[in-house]
Amino acid sequence: MNDLALLLTPEGRALLDQVRDTAPAEELAVATRLRRDHPAELVSAALGQARLRQRAVAKFGAEDAGRMFFTPNGVEQSTRAGVAAYRARRLRELGVTSVADLCCGIGGDAIALARAGIRVLAVDRDPLTAATARANAEALGLAGLIEVREADVTEVDTTGYDAVFVDPARRGGRGRVFDPEAYSPPLSWAVETALGAPRAALKIAPGIPHEVIPDAAEAEWISDGGDVKEAVLWFGTGAPGAVRATLLPGPRTLLGRGLPDPAVRPVGRYLYEPDGAVIRAHLVAEVAEELGGGLLDPTIAYITADAPHPTPYASGYEITDRLPFNVKKLKALLREREVGTLTVKKRGSAVEPEELRRKVRPQGPNAATVFLTRVAGAPTMLIGHPLG
Repeated sequence: MNDLALLLTPEGRALLDQVRDTAPAEELAVATRLRRDHPAELVSAALGQARLRQRAVAKFGAEDAGRMFFTPNGVEQSTRAGVAAYRARRLRELGVTSVADLCCGIGGDAIALARAGIRVLAVDRDPLTAATARANAEALGLAGLIEVREADVTEVDTTGYDAVFVDPARRGGRGRVFDPEAYSPPLSWAVETALGAPRAALKIAPGIPHEVIPDAAEAEWISDGGDVKEAVLWFGTGAPGAVRATLLPGPRTLLGRGLPDPAVRPVGRYLYEPDGAVIRAHLVAEVAEELGGGLLDPTIAYITADAPHPTPYASGYEITDRLPFNVKKLKALLREREVGTLTVKKRGSAVEPEELRRKVRPQGPNAATVFLTRVAGAPTMLIGHPLG
C-alpha cells in the first residue's frame, strides 16, 4: 500500500516516467544514481513498477500498460485485454448496462466493461488490489464509470445491476487450484449468485470437468492467438446447455451440435490440429465433420482427411511421410530431405520434443513438422509441413 501511495504522488509519477524503459541489467546503476535525489523506498517502488509494466505489455498493450499500476499477482492473473474486451462486447450485446464485477483484481475486466459503456461496481477484499484497481480507473479516465469497493464479495448486494461477473481466485499457497470448490469464493457460491442475477458470466479454468457445469449455464472456451485462456459460464443468455469455442482475434465462434465422436479412419494426405478451445469444449467432432475427416486414434484429437479444407478452427498440414516410431529412421529421412528446422508436435507420446531434436540433430536449409502420435494404437511419426 505504501509503495502505491508513493507512486501516486507527483514525485512518484515523474520518477515512473524516468525509469519507464529501464532494462533489468541497468537497474542497479539507475537505482544508485536516482537515490542521490530521491528516497530509496520511492526509487525501489518505481523500478519495481516499471518491471511490472513491461511484463504487462503482453496483456494490456504498451499504451495502457505504461499508464496502469500493477501488483505481481495482478499481472499474472489479470485477463488479457482482448479477451476482456470480447466478453464486455458480448455483455453489451445482451443489453447489459451495469455489472457487479466481483473479485475484480487490478481492474482489467472492469476497464473493458467501462470502455464498452457499462457502469461497473468493482469489488475486491484485498486493500492493495482494490487500491490498484481504483488507481487504474483514474489513470485511464474511467473513474466516472467504475466504482471500486474494498469488501468481501460474498457480502455485497448486487441487486439493481443488470449482470454479475465473477472471477474467483484459482491460486492458493501451493499454486493453481483445480477443484472448483477450492476456488475463492467456491464455484457453488458463484453459480448461486449467477442464478440470482438477470445475467451473469463466471470466469473459470479451461480444464474444468464438463460434468460439473450446471445445466442452466452456457459454456464457452476462449483462445487468443491459439492459446487457450479461459472458460466462461454464461447465465441468462437464453441458451442453457449450449457449448461454444471462441477464437480471438476475430471473434470466430463454433457452436456445439451434440455430434457423436468422429470415426477412426486411415491416415489421409492431410492432418488437422484443432485449436485448444475446440478441444477443451469437446467440439472436435464438429470440426471433423466440416473437414470431411476422422480421427487417427479414438483417444487423440488429430483429424485426418483426404482433401485440404481451410478452417479457422484447426491448423492444417500436408503429410508426406508416415513411419513407425524409430529415431534412426527419422534421422535418416531428415538428413535426406536436408531438414534443419524441425517443429515437433506430440499427442499421445511420452517423448519430449527437445529430446528428439537433440537425437536427430537436424541440419540443412529446409523445414518440416513431425507429429509424434498413435495411429490405431501404434506409436507413429507423421512428417509434413503446414498448409499455406
